[in-house]
Amino acid sequence: MTQLSVNVNKIAVLRNSRGGAEPDVVRAAQACLDAGAHGITVHPRPDRRHITAEDVLALSALTRARGVEFNIEGNPFAPPREGYPGLLPLCAQTRPAQATLVPDGDGQITSDHGFDFERDAQRLRPLVAELKAMGCRVSLFVDAGNPLLEQAAEVGADRVELYTGPYAEAHAAGDARAMLELFATAARRAQAVGLGVNAGHDLSQDNLRDFLADVPEVLEVSIGHALIGEALYDGLDATVKGYLALL
Repeated sequence: MTQLSVNVNKIAVLRNSRGGAEPDVVRAAQACLDAGAHGITVHPRPDRRHITAEDVLALSALTRARGVEFNIEGNPFAPPREGYPGLLPLCAQTRPAQATLVPDGDGQITSDHGFDFERDAQRLRPLVAELKAMGCRVSLFVDAGNPLLEQAAEVGADRVELYTGPYAEAHAAGDARAMLELFATAARRAQAVGLGVNAGHDLSQDNLRDFLADVPEVLEVSIGHALIGEALYDGLDATVKGYLALL
């Protein structure tokens, strides 16, 4: 069964828009876990526009107490700044089950592309090794069409997370056949060199079933934006259970 990790960043966006502590990201994460989610994902950014370093510590304690996976996403190349110690120091403090490395910049609204291995492989290799020495499983965010996707294994990663934004766009447009073939091929390429396959970005209850039916052996999906949006109408409990039924 594919595992569901719920990204709670959007809860923090809502909280930060008003200030204070409500809505509480820990309480929201608890509700997701109570509904059966297999883990919690966060993507703290240096500008602290949603999940903060303090949230990471609190959610680490929650997931450890509940015995579920904690997945921290972020750009390993982003330098520390006030209020943000850096991705690797956060991982050293919390020892998440998984660290997902994503090449996003400050100006990006959301992650929208994977690593360029021709440019980034040498820089990634020691950082991946450092994370693995902490006990973290390491996943790298990749584009399904990346011709050098297999290099994720060469730099030491355990998994890749396929960036599914292009698939979601094609599905919404009414014809995802070509994209499903591309993603299925990418998954097989990764698996052929020993990499596990995760997926995430713009996956929803509308498009998830078709994706999992065509793309083989997806180990985990990380879903936040669509899930939290759907939960505004149906509630977190019902929405998480709806995703679990699709898995």
